[in-house]
Amino acid sequence: MDFNVSSAELLKGLMDVIKAIPSKPGGYPILENFLFVLKDDSLSVTASDRELTLCTTIPVSSMAEEGEIAVPAKHFTDILKELPDQPVRIKTTSEISFELIWNSGSSTLPYFPAEDYPQIEMAGNDAIEVKFPSHTLLEGINKTIYATADDEMRPAMNGIYFDIEPGQVTFVASDSHKLICYTSAEVETELKASFILHKKHASVLKSILDSGDESVSVNFDAKTAVFHSASTIMVSHLITAKYPKYRDVIPQNNSNILKIDRQLMLNTTRRVAVCSSKSTNFIKLHMSEGQIEITAQDLGFSLSAYEKVLCDYNGEDLSIGFKSPFLIEILANINCDTIVMKFSDSRRAAIIVPSEEESDNEKVCCILMPIMVS
Repeated sequence: MDFNVSSAELLKGLMDVIKAIPSKPGGYPILENFLFVLKDDSLSVTASDRELTLCTTIPVSSMAEEGEIAVPAKHFTDILKELPDQPVRIKTTSEISFELIWNSGSSTLPYFPAEDYPQIEMAGNDAIEVKFPSHTLLEGINKTIYATADDEMRPAMNGIYFDIEPGQVTFVASDSHKLICYTSAEVETELKASFILHKKHASVLKSILDSGDESVSVNFDAKTAVFHSASTIMVSHLITAKYPKYRDVIPQNNSNILKIDRQLMLNTTRRVAVCSSKSTNFIKLHMSEGQIEITAQDLGFSLSAYEKVLCDYNGEDLSIGFKSPFLIEILANINCDTIVMKFSDSRRAAIIVPSEEESDNEKVCCILMPIMVS
């Protein structure tokens, strides 16, 4: 292997994929390395932890000899980070080492045979292809990832569920306390399909997406999803558990309707929640005609707070309790000016959605389970 490349372009490519390098490789120390494949005037760089794989292509300035080697990720990137942008040369000098050469110096590093790097399992011949605009994927992940769980007993809850139907996709996440659904019609498919993307992989995916209209192709089967974005490919092992029937838990015919400014509700909840019990984070909402009263107390430390806010409320007088962090998360992640909260009674889940005037711009539905009010 012998080629020249811009140090800045090389470092950018490496940082795009280094997220897949495992902190603890376990029985696979080879995974602490990048796989370099030099061919046809371009360098393919792969990083993997066997569950998640990232691959990017970097153009090279010139190439004297093709080759494939596994390069120590940490040492190599640490050196490149300290170099100003300049042409660098990379060439193998023996069967076990290579040189990184820059204007005023060089470094010799070991490499390992490319044959030792594990084969990357792609989606099979029966894979389904769906195309999303990049901004749709990014928005769907951002709107739902905070609601995913850390549940060893129910692995399906640890990811984002992609519920794909002809002409639309719904991103779903739930930790059993809250359920978030974000729906978009910006998807190219006439098929009905679904998969669960682990939240760690979803977080990596959103870091390599841009917010434009660039098309992202997703090929997936029962076990693997492959995301093609610009010059980067992400291969993810999917969560294969069955996702619950989330539509069945969305309440119907909640007749008590609260309409209120989202930012006002968020700020009030944050203020009052300061005095809630640290063990329960419990706050109580009491709705009556024209107003809502939010209260919290921590009897152990003689703390309490309440605040009354004018609002548009249509329904019976109602008191309902929530965990304040869950309500705050939902209010902070809806991009609208006015929200509508729909209640049945104090024991059943509340629905939180954008107001009717803004629902076309923010197609999100949030379900929040209450805590019983004593």
